[in-house]
Amino acid sequence: MANTYFFTGFPGFIANNLIRHLIRKQEVNHIYLLVLPHMMEKAEQVVQSIANDENISSEQFQLLSGDITQPDLGIEESIQPYLQEQITHVFHLAAIYDLAVPKAIAYNVNVNGTRHVNDWVQKLTALKRYIYFSTAYVSGKRTGKILETELDQGQTFKNHYESTKYEAEVLVDALKEQVPTTIIRPGVVCGDSKTGETIKFDGPYFMLNLFDSLKKFPFIPYIGKSQAYGNFVPVDYIFLATVYLAHAEVSAGRTYHLTDPNPYPMRDVYAMLMEEYLKRMPKGTIPTRVAKAGLSLSYMRKWLRVEKESLDYSRLIAEYDCTQAQQDLKGSGIECPDFKDVAPVMVNFYRENKNNPNYQIHIS
Repeated sequence: MANTYFFTGFPGFIANNLIRHLIRKQEVNHIYLLVLPHMMEKAEQVVQSIANDENISSEQFQLLSGDITQPDLGIEESIQPYLQEQITHVFHLAAIYDLAVPKAIAYNVNVNGTRHVNDWVQKLTALKRYIYFSTAYVSGKRTGKILETELDQGQTFKNHYESTKYEAEVLVDALKEQVPTTIIRPGVVCGDSKTGETIKFDGPYFMLNLFDSLKKFPFIPYIGKSQAYGNFVPVDYIFLATVYLAHAEVSAGRTYHLTDPNPYPMRDVYAMLMEEYLKRMPKGTIPTRVAKAGLSLSYMRKWLRVEKESLDYSRLIAEYDCTQAQQDLKGSGIECPDFKDVAPVMVNFYRENKNNPNYQIHIS
């Protein structure tokens, strides 16, 4: 039986591509897309692109002007009763994804916005599943093995992105007894394992930005001697796994780490990307505290195109256990690709688009 879907976060990269994977894997009746008023024109273009590429009618989509920071998501009151009777699946993707975001902005969108979405989904009479996009880093500064079943462990946080995503997940987790809910915690997102396409050049791409900025230097050192492991996950794995788990009966009420089950040490990732991009290997090591002091200077951050906050993740010694995700994906054919196989495609996409302002994030 065809389902009726509702997405926040459109026309963002994640919503756009998740919808494409959804259309390929599920029978879709209709898709409602919540869009900020100033994004309507772009949303219309993206809908037409999806319809053309996936060979479906654009009439299966409906754009709804709204805002998650408003009660009832700012959706026109006259259409609310109809939506409440029709929608079977809600994907809440809208959030501020920025390690350097100010607290007030992050709190309003990530926490208040999620509170409003939570209130709204409880009014949906046909709801089969509420899928919330969180992050593995709701664990904050915790170290050691981190389980999918854990949330509040008294942790502290590295930035306002983490703390507000944690507070939002606490709100969603509390709904599990009343609403069929699935929480998705991705690791650090990197490019599509086949095309290299990505959302933006952050996370592991900060390393590539660093290499690009220093490529004329006689050598480029490692940063720190941390024994941390990388937690980089190709975006297509996240899409495929999310669509599958959103419809699996067993996943109602569960939280999943969509993380790399076989991660590489950060120093290996650093060397792997440098060799792929510059055909060179790192030489020597600069202490992390020295690198962080340098990135405390605005002109250094802008020149290197690296956020200071990213260094915190390169030395976090944490293991994101994904046993439940691996178990519930068994038999689906969906597996996380080996980062070693993804790196060449990822680097090639970066090389072709490194000067495209649509991919480089603003660094102040």
